Amino acid sequence: MKWPFTLVVLSLFLLPVALHAQEEKVDMEMIKKIRDEEMSRSQVAMIAHYLTDVSGARLTNSPGYRRATSWCVSEFKKWGLANAAAEPWGEFGKGWEIQKCYVALSAPYYQSFIAYPFAWSAGTNGLLSAPVIALTQDSASVEKMGTILKGKIVMITDNDTSLRSAFQPFAKRFADSDLVNLKEQFWGTYDEMQQYLEVEKAKERFYSLLQKKGVAAIVAKDYGGRDGTVHADVIDSYKKDGHPVVPKIILSTEDFLRVQRLLESNIPVKLDMDIKTKFYTNDLKASNVVAEIPGTDPVLKNELVIIGGHLDSWYGGTGATDNAAGCTVMMEVVRLLKALDVKPRRTIRIVLWGGEEQGLFGSYNYVRNHFGNPATKELKPDQSKVSAYYNLDNGSGKVRGIFLQENEALRPIFEKWLEPFADLGATAVKSGNTGFTDHYTFDVTGMPGFEFIQDPLEYLTRTHHTNMDVYDHLAINDLKQAAAVIASFVYHTAMRDEKLPRKPLPKPEHWLFEGF
Repeated sequence: MKWPFTLVVLSLFLLPVALHAQEEKVDMEMIKKIRDEEMSRSQVAMIAHYLTDVSGARLTNSPGYRRATSWCVSEFKKWGLANAAAEPWGEFGKGWEIQKCYVALSAPYYQSFIAYPFAWSAGTNGLLSAPVIALTQDSASVEKMGTILKGKIVMITDNDTSLRSAFQPFAKRFADSDLVNLKEQFWGTYDEMQQYLEVEKAKERFYSLLQKKGVAAIVAKDYGGRDGTVHADVIDSYKKDGHPVVPKIILSTEDFLRVQRLLESNIPVKLDMDIKTKFYTNDLKASNVVAEIPGTDPVLKNELVIIGGHLDSWYGGTGATDNAAGCTVMMEVVRLLKALDVKPRRTIRIVLWGGEEQGLFGSYNYVRNHFGNPATKELKPDQSKVSAYYNLDNGSGKVRGIFLQENEALRPIFEKWLEPFADLGATAVKSGNTGFTDHYTFDVTGMPGFEFIQDPLEYLTRTHHTNMDVYDHLAINDLKQAAAVIASFVYHTAMRDEKLPRKPLPKPEHWLFEGF
């Protein structure tokens, strides 16, 4: 049978793509071993427990972060990984922790409140009991108030007096149709980030003005929680030249709105506060945690497959879904591969990042130290040795696929690697970007860097940066699924004949988090 000329030409054009997809090797025997090890002997629950319940909150350079760092290094050595260590990446600033937090309504009657100090906030130096004055963020009005604010607790109000609806579910999974239409997630531009930074700087200027007026404390409202969920906040006093004086407190939405309504009814309100915080200044340098499974191929062993998540956390809870979940999975990945006695051709390196919450500091400086400048694109020799960086940092939902970061050459490879996990719900290969986490520093420095697509569960609706971000909100079975999928990706990347294909090196540009 003779083909029409156009079909012959089309078939010749598509043949390389088809052959590329067909030639991509999938080691089904290894995948079976990975799935069996994870199903039968998983350590996910244990790892998550030690990173959250045992270590506690993990603000960078805090005692909790150092506890977690020490434990991770110890576990990596116990599992037989090479070069396990805390690797300093540069100066961060002061550590900080809450040692006591008591906030209550004391007039017109007594009621204990749900409240947290801002991270790196000052304490109250004992019990503070003072009247409350409500203000909007209006510097001109405050300048005209003279000494009336001295010794008062100032509550910063706005026009939003609503409570978020309870009729929408907090948790959900992606439907297949959601995955089909999924484009970008958590993505922003440099200009958008600078606009956000200007808003935060305006807040800080207002706080400084209130401090000059002699206020005893500043109270802010949670920005969207309900049912006692509080989104912890931060000021930049972690920097070595930061000197916080006035305590800054976040109240739960329900408690804040009660006080606001009382004041609007001209009923005097007093709050009692006893806040004790501690700063740690003996070591301002910060570290990532690093360990390796060395490569065994004489030619390829100097090439790298890197995986990671950020070890630092917010502080209202124990940083479970953000991001002990990602660190747990990546630690389980290297444990799985080591337990199966895998001999990777390329070196597999795990890095758990510090300083992510303040602007990807740990991964940014790691990339600068080892591979090149993410802003100027001045590269170091080892940049060419990285086959891929895989990241996990979007809660504890199961892996449903992966973003290509617009590198379409990877589509047939990743689709082939996901096929054995279709029964576990991992099917989507999407061309778009996802941002605001540590793979971004690799991607913009010309290395293949990826974030996996995860079921959202209650990550952005309940746990992200809140006091609800604790072990009990982890989906342990989902994390086991993620570990199996990612372990297979890491194994196949380490065993390929060639490194993963790359996009062209991006042009020099502003660093996304410049000014943070």
